[in-house]
Amino acid sequence: MDPRPVSDARSFETDGPEATEALGEALAALVRPGDVIALHGELGGGKTCFVRGLARGLGVPEGVSSPTFTLMHTYAGRLPLHHLDAWMTERGEGFLADGGAEWLSGDGVAAVEWAEHVRDWLPEARFEVRLEHLAPERRRVGLVWTGAGERLAPLKAPPGTEMG
Repeated sequence: MDPRPVSDARSFETDGPEATEALGEALAALVRPGDVIALHGELGGGKTCFVRGLARGLGVPEGVSSPTFTLMHTYAGRLPLHHLDAWMTERGEGFLADGGAEWLSGDGVAAVEWAEHVRDWLPEARFEVRLEHLAPERRRVGLVWTGAGERLAPLKAPPGTEMG
């Protein structure tokens, strides 16, 4: 996460994949064109689950899968969703340097898994999402808006989640 102090932060605990998806779906109501969502967490931490819910909240009709080997999937919805995976740092940076960075702005929303690997490419104002294992199915999900103003204030805990 960004070391700068922030005032717009929320923490939730989810009790399974459905609840993690529901939290992503709830965030979808708050995103705007050009927003970037930087996802952090261990392997199997729920990053793709969160993006699956975000996609559902954006009205994406098809299923969402991890773009680890393809680097990026784009889905049509209320706003286009560009789902990037930077797990393989050199490939992720190469993709962004070769023109992929244009997907981090514009008329869509970009969700970047393993965002810490491409931090220098991300805009200063973004949503930071950190997923942590608490138990096999339970996660702590920290959400931070690093830009001006309070964007997370309207976010309520969906079913299966509780405020942390």
